[in-house]
Amino acid sequence: MIRASVEVEGEPVRAIGPGILLLVGVREGDGEAEARWMGEKCAHLRIFPDEEGRMNRSLLETGGEALVVSQFTLWGDVAKGRRPSYVRAAPPEAADPLYRMVAGTLSALGVPVTTGTFRAHMRVSLENDGPVTLLLEHPPEGG
Repeated sequence: MIRASVEVEGEPVRAIGPGILLLVGVREGDGEAEARWMGEKCAHLRIFPDEEGRMNRSLLETGGEALVVSQFTLWGDVAKGRRPSYVRAAPPEAADPLYRMVAGTLSALGVPVTTGTFRAHMRVSLENDGPVTLLLEHPPEGG
């Protein structure tokens, strides 16, 4: 379980108690199916400890919260040169509704959701309690 917060351009801090921090990067070609998959996957991932300390409980089972923050830089490519290229990141007009759909899917499943602000300068804080940091990517069709 973690605690996380985000400060958005001088606005008061938005924070969650125990739960997860989702940094959501939308790539070119992502759509509603990928956004819904991400929200559902995050709500049901068995990443929280049970009574025996095993990662066996989901966000829904623990009553945890989600802080969902847009993060296009996750799709930054640094393979060539010295400056990241963001050509794989979806343009803002495509990314914003999908980012909101991830948060909305979690909320519809009963997860309390707090969000950052799309395209705003944000200061994100994280108190990570345990060894779990995961990269989730929607599997390709047929995969």
